[in-house]
Amino acid sequence: MGTLWHGGNIYTLQQENEQVEAIYTDGGVIIEIGSYVELLEKYKNNLDLIEDLKGATMLPGFVDSHMHLIGHGERLIRLDLSKCTSKGDVLAAVKEYSLQFPAGEWIVGEGWNENLWEDPSPITSAELDLAVPDHPVLLKRVCRHALTANSLALKLAGITETTDCPPGGVIELDDQGQINGILKDQAQDLLFSAVPPVTKAYLKKALQAAITDAYSLGLTGSHTEDLNYYNGFEHTYEAIKEVIEEDQYNYRAHLLVHHEVVDDMIASGQHFMSGTEWVEFGAMKIFADGALGGRTALLSHPYADDETTSGVAIFSQELLDELVKKAREYNLPVAVHAIGDLAFEMVVNSIEKYPLIGKGRDRLIHAQILRKELIDRIKNLPLILDIQPRFVASDFPWVVERVGQEYMNYCYAWKTLLDEGLHCAGGSDAPIEPVDPRLGIHAAVTRTNIDSSDCTVYNEEERLTVYEAVSLFTKGSAYAISHEHDRGVIKKGNLADFTILEENIFTIAPEAIASIPVKQTVIGGKTVYRNEIGK
Repeated sequence: MGTLWHGGNIYTLQQENEQVEAIYTDGGVIIEIGSYVELLEKYKNNLDLIEDLKGATMLPGFVDSHMHLIGHGERLIRLDLSKCTSKGDVLAAVKEYSLQFPAGEWIVGEGWNENLWEDPSPITSAELDLAVPDHPVLLKRVCRHALTANSLALKLAGITETTDCPPGGVIELDDQGQINGILKDQAQDLLFSAVPPVTKAYLKKALQAAITDAYSLGLTGSHTEDLNYYNGFEHTYEAIKEVIEEDQYNYRAHLLVHHEVVDDMIASGQHFMSGTEWVEFGAMKIFADGALGGRTALLSHPYADDETTSGVAIFSQELLDELVKKAREYNLPVAVHAIGDLAFEMVVNSIEKYPLIGKGRDRLIHAQILRKELIDRIKNLPLILDIQPRFVASDFPWVVERVGQEYMNYCYAWKTLLDEGLHCAGGSDAPIEPVDPRLGIHAAVTRTNIDSSDCTVYNEEERLTVYEAVSLFTKGSAYAISHEHDRGVIKKGNLADFTILEENIFTIAPEAIASIPVKQTVIGGKTVYRNEIGK
């Protein structure tokens, strides 16, 4: 028995402005689209439900092309520092939060961002020691490419001024040559190894929180990278499967596999695109550089606001080549984090040396700082750029001072990339940014920071149309994982995954896009979220 959907603005996204009057779904699939009267007559004996949209706008289901699902859940269930507007706010929040735990228990917080503070100096271990002296404290920066820790945490991890820093990492020292508690990129692993492993119950709680939140934001799925951070591949994979498939938090999770656990995936009998309709495996994930916030994104020139560094290469060109070669030996595409232009260039070098043969598409994640010659090089490669439009809102204007105005011509250049014929998918990088796809679409269309009152438009020529922006989170996300044949648009045979908005996203003022209420989220033909406000 199926469902007949009608009574609203149903956009297929197969072509811009293309609409249909009604959809008949059954068994989690779109059986037919057409006129309401014809479908009602044809399927009247097989109807379980008629859904009147009452003027709402139905779209293919939004899918976040790049996030960390468990990390997003952690942000929801533990100390969130992303709203703190000063160092003092952070220290006060950590101190208050620690009072609910017995002495000696680890205090872990998320999301501090010194670029939002009037005094942009990072938090040091000495400052944390004064605020929380009797707990080991670990606070992850918003980018998750840097953290700060207090002296007790550093002691438990055995980190001192003489500790060898791993390649691709930074252990910061103060002016006196003493460790100041700030660890960047690969150096963070030194501290993570001292943190007690999380339980499966904790992972499941985080996943349940993350998926429930995703439902409320119109998300029907995510491409997520979690498998290397929570006590091993098997432990994490089991938690994901149990929540989504056994606990029936139905959600389409496409799992990127960190290169450090890809052997575990292969040993478990999995391979690219294996799994179930709910949980499937994707590309091998690699980090080529860090982030702009901590000046560890790898640039081809020194940072404009700190000429002593041009960033951090997580791997040498030779080691990066070997990782891509390993992926090819496993018949895997690669998904590579590359923010800086030099990191991007190194990834392209490796992909050209070891091209993808077989299923899938390589994906270059973030692609924020580019050069024209790099864009030209990738045009004929089987890849997609995995972009995060919300970064425009969070990174400007400070990113211009950091990178240098003279290098900004092909930075955050989403319109240029599309006009050059490149395929792009849209994600949030949650928990680094809010997971709400409406915020990503708003940023892509307006090129403004919704949290700022000055309404400055950053690089207006790179604004996307609403159709282009919505397509990033629908058609783009499907194309990134070779599911363009059954996802991303509304057509016969595709999955019955829908995002239903109270207002028409294509006709409302662009400034109001982020505040359009999500009316309903539908996955596999079943409503997993319904907003009853105003009824």
